[in-house]
Amino acid sequence: MSKPIVAIVGRPNVGKSTLFNALAGEKISIVKDTPGVTRDRIYADVSWLDYNFTLIDTGGIEPDSSDMILKSMREQAQIAIDTADVIIFLTDVRQGLLDADAKVCDMLRRSGKPVLLVVNKVDNFDKFLMDTYEFYNLGIGDPIPVSAASKLGLGDMLDEVVKHFNDTALGEEEDEIPGIAIIGKPNVGKSSIINKLLGENRVIVSDIAGTTRDAIDTVIRHNGNDYNFIDTAGLRRKNKVKEELERYSIIRTVSAVERADIAVLVIDAKEGVSEQDAKIVGIAHDRGKGIIVAVNKWDDVEKNNKTVSEYTNKVRQILSFIPYAEILFISAKTGQRLAKLFDIIDMVLENQTMRVQTGVLNEIMTEAVALQQPPSDRGRRLKLYYMTQVSVKPPTFVIFVNDKELMHFSYTRYLENRIRDAFGFKGTALRFIIRERKEK
Repeated sequence: MSKPIVAIVGRPNVGKSTLFNALAGEKISIVKDTPGVTRDRIYADVSWLDYNFTLIDTGGIEPDSSDMILKSMREQAQIAIDTADVIIFLTDVRQGLLDADAKVCDMLRRSGKPVLLVVNKVDNFDKFLMDTYEFYNLGIGDPIPVSAASKLGLGDMLDEVVKHFNDTALGEEEDEIPGIAIIGKPNVGKSSIINKLLGENRVIVSDIAGTTRDAIDTVIRHNGNDYNFIDTAGLRRKNKVKEELERYSIIRTVSAVERADIAVLVIDAKEGVSEQDAKIVGIAHDRGKGIIVAVNKWDDVEKNNKTVSEYTNKVRQILSFIPYAEILFISAKTGQRLAKLFDIIDMVLENQTMRVQTGVLNEIMTEAVALQQPPSDRGRRLKLYYMTQVSVKPPTFVIFVNDKELMHFSYTRYLENRIRDAFGFKGTALRFIIRERKEK
């Protein structure tokens, strides 16, 4: 089931980032060794009541003139309309209702997506009540007063947000067809791969109706199984500021990866793997998706008997935070090894849903502890009591210990490697939850 996506749209300085941070809270867990996970997170996981959703901050560049502001807001609104299930349209009670608000509001209204009108900076509900009423003039329903800075009214707003999750066809997206997101920088051959796969499999392309997102869904049948390929190449916007273009493609990648089981990162063999690739695939890693790295245009590379292993090492080095990723050398032009892509996808899907019996896990854990003593701190030693697998996609394990503080990242990594030695789990992330149990 893909998580709903909620986007925040609004003029500069109405408090989009403040609202984003208030909702994302300290919950943004930054994995130390994932590159490109910077302060300016564009997306975050938020949970409210029993709902989990992905929040996207479309803001970014603050334009200087008022025409530029409108242009930039139209672009933000377009991103939100393309990718979001629910849109939070943020306005500012102190600046009041401006012309730019009304113009963007028309766009949002026409999109047919659920839009919540949220009026920010209302830190005193009595004082600003009349000013809030002014926003009824926009004609998109009741304004919801909040103060992102003082965290007032956010609960009421979230109650309204999650009401829309059932309206949209979110519940029906539970497809048996595995979703494969094709991600990567522009011009590395993402669409060519899909076209070539289509050509080789002679299938009727079904552009799935109702996906207003930029990502184009193509169902391909191979050996009697269907796979839904989600292509993030989508629309090319002309002469965008580079920074904004990057932000736009990241938002698009988030929304495609969110709906996929596996992400295939496509790299141009001649350009090699870059920091930007690491940033893009970091999204899939964060989301616990299966990951395959497809090195495209391999036919253009001059080779000797060491080329593959040297190239593999280079990829592993830069993408060191996903040692579990599978690497495949392909050519969309000649079709070289493209059929193998399906074999690897099948293997990764199987690994993502593999369950290991608790007894076996505890044997591995006991043996691992005997081979390498758990860390200690000021005379207190970490004790591991018990380990069990609690879910799949990605396989998630809970380890009960005497003291969470003592469980260093490196020891968790060590246990992960022992489990991988035993079961492979190639192509999928593994998640570990550490729980404390007081000593008897």
